Amino acid sequence: MGFFDTLMTPFTWAVSFILSMFHTGLTFLGLDPQSGWNWTISIILLVIVIRVILIPLFVRQIKSQRGMQIIQPEVQKLQAKYKGKKDPVSRQAMAQEQQALFKKHKVNPFMTCLPLLAQMPIFFALFWMLNRMRQEQYQQEGYGALSAGEVQSFDGSELLGVGMSDIFLPSFQSDPTQWNVVIMTSIMIVAMVLTQFFTQKQLMSKNMSEAALQGQFAQTQKMMLYMLPLVFVIGGVNFPVGVLIYWTATNFWTMGQQWWVIRNNPTPGSLAEKELNLRRAAKGLPPVNEKPQSTTEDKPKPTGEHRGQQAQPSKKKKRKKKR
Repeated sequence: MGFFDTLMTPFTWAVSFILSMFHTGLTFLGLDPQSGWNWTISIILLVIVIRVILIPLFVRQIKSQRGMQIIQPEVQKLQAKYKGKKDPVSRQAMAQEQQALFKKHKVNPFMTCLPLLAQMPIFFALFWMLNRMRQEQYQQEGYGALSAGEVQSFDGSELLGVGMSDIFLPSFQSDPTQWNVVIMTSIMIVAMVLTQFFTQKQLMSKNMSEAALQGQFAQTQKMMLYMLPLVFVIGGVNFPVGVLIYWTATNFWTMGQQWWVIRNNPTPGSLAEKELNLRRAAKGLPPVNEKPQSTTEDKPKPTGEHRGQQAQPSKKKKRKKKR
């Protein structure tokens, strides 16, 4: 076993165990154990398990993104304060003040991408496992928690005539070209890229305040909007079908989860908050994130204590009529 096999062992074992469990359950319910649909549903259920486990990290991500947006006016003031100052002392002072600002508002820029990073070991484990399944050694001995029969079943299963381990690039370069694999993987790559793009676009267009849309944070979000789909296009042509299914299902989950959060708990000052308040107004409910107006009940009650001389209304002097 190579170094990377040893490194990936805990993750590949966990992923293979969950897949084996779902595959056995679906087979028990009547699905064909050799069917690609059985393994496809098992991968989608794997996504659901992973995303449910990651919900606490997603909540912290949302809070951190919201905090980063709220402090953008202060970050912009800090950047204006040190604009044009590129000496080491000024850079260090700016970094220290920025860290103090993050600490004061309890935000961490790293948390905004933590759920994505937390999924990477699972993604690489599935990628690694699918690449190993074609090797005769693992088809005889099994791989991770998968038995030899399950490895052969997974590797030999097909979804609409395309194998789980098939890849766009080798299929396109083969002679003759395997057009069924090329067409199927192309559709899945497009679906994966579009869901990634619209998830990021939804966040920027709906859930960012006007102040946040002007700062460095917005520039970072715009860069992710166009860079991530490009990364997935380049990587997608080298992903097996099983990995494309996993990542596309993950993107759909993220898009739905984010839509629910934005609709019901939007960032203050964002378009989503205005739309939420319109819906609440139509139902006769008060707007969210709005301070209640002071009423007469909020005024201090009289205590009977003397608080100084108050101005009295002056009396107009009446002029005497001349006779």
